[in-house]
Amino acid sequence: MKHNHLFTISLSAAALALTSGCVTNPETGERTISKAAIGGIGGALGGYLLGDLIGGRNDRTEKILGAGLGGLAGAGVGYYMDEQEKKLRQQTAGTGVDVTRDGDNLILNMPSNVTFPVDSSAIQPEFRDTLMSVANTLSEYEKSYIDVYGHTDSTGTDQYNQSLSERRADSVANFLANSGVQRARVETRGYGESQPIASNSTEEGRAANRRVELRIVPIREQDLTG
Repeated sequence: MKHNHLFTISLSAAALALTSGCVTNPETGERTISKAAIGGIGGALGGYLLGDLIGGRNDRTEKILGAGLGGLAGAGVGYYMDEQEKKLRQQTAGTGVDVTRDGDNLILNMPSNVTFPVDSSAIQPEFRDTLMSVANTLSEYEKSYIDVYGHTDSTGTDQYNQSLSERRADSVANFLANSGVQRARVETRGYGESQPIASNSTEEGRAANRRVELRIVPIREQDLTG
């Protein structure tokens, strides 16, 4: 059931870098990922979360253009993502959803204790209001790509966990699409049990590993013009 040992260690180390590498601005309260953590993640995972979009930018350009969405340019990119981040933080405060910043990208970590029951891809009723608020903001700030990553703990077989992680990612993506987010902006991928952020030897750790992550990336003008 386990992956290659060295690969798993690398993944765990990178996930730990992401978790422990977050720093908080004492004046604004903003959480960001430190440069050291970004370097560690990039080395171990070769671009997971911090690298290319699912499917690649070029492959997604046609869908974005077909949806009639424009791109951002220059200093407008940072301001646009600042405003989107501010609103997402307000809407998810106290819900268990963690928002972090990586350059101009945003990462939302949604743990299973607030998103899904154990061994299920059905979104918990009590989380729907929060996810609806997130969807409303993503609809408002339409000049961004959204990658949805599904994850599981190590309970069960690799094949089952892979399928469950894909269903969880699809469940969130479909909810966003049904709530007004253009489907052309959204891609999904399941990682099964291969991307733990905590030890699978404890219930607390397994709960942390059962999660969905959203990565929100600005659509730049150059993405649409080649």
